[in-house]
Amino acid sequence: MGLFSTKDTDGDHEIAFDFHFPTSKNALIIFTRNPELGKCKTRLAAKTGDLKALEIYKFLLQHTVDITKNLSADKYVFYSEKIWKEDIWNRDIFRKKLQRGDDLGVRMQNAFNELFEAGYEKIIIIGSDMYDLHAPDLENAFSALNDHDYVIGPAEDGGYYLLGMKHNKEALFKNKRWGTETVLKETLNDLKNESVFKLSFRNDIDHYEDLQNIEAFQKFL
Repeated sequence: MGLFSTKDTDGDHEIAFDFHFPTSKNALIIFTRNPELGKCKTRLAAKTGDLKALEIYKFLLQHTVDITKNLSADKYVFYSEKIWKEDIWNRDIFRKKLQRGDDLGVRMQNAFNELFEAGYEKIIIIGSDMYDLHAPDLENAFSALNDHDYVIGPAEDGGYYLLGMKHNKEALFKNKRWGTETVLKETLNDLKNESVFKLSFRNDIDHYEDLQNIEAFQKFL
């Protein structure tokens, strides 16, 4: 918790504005969707059903907790709908905020703006559905920002699973068809004159085909 905060509560949920003093020069943003039946992993649910899709997403959330909790950076979880005060995101480790904006680009831009204004020098954003992502990948991404201004993790579906920067660049969040195979290409075009480090390609979990051959998910199928 920060030293200054105002909050209101709504049952098990929390509506809050918290000011946190940075304890590191590095910040990790985790964008997450509230795990509610019928509201997450809808493309996956088309084949597995809503209940299985929710179970799989909760499994992915726990994986994200496990690979980020010991990272040497201040960690921020940005919820899609409401801040949940009691869930898998331990408040002693993860600082909780709410996404703001009408589309994904605006929400990401606002999150970066907020943390740069707070004084962070290197900021990385990830989602919460990357079973193929591990703690060393995040450490490598922050290390890459020592010598580069931007770092990107390209996804096999034409998007990206990680974006990091030392300088905010609003063009990265504008004029994108989010959720399509053009996002990576368009983003790299915005960065063509910048110092960029590319991580290895990884696969996120959006469709049944993304997980059907992965042993860890067989218990859900």
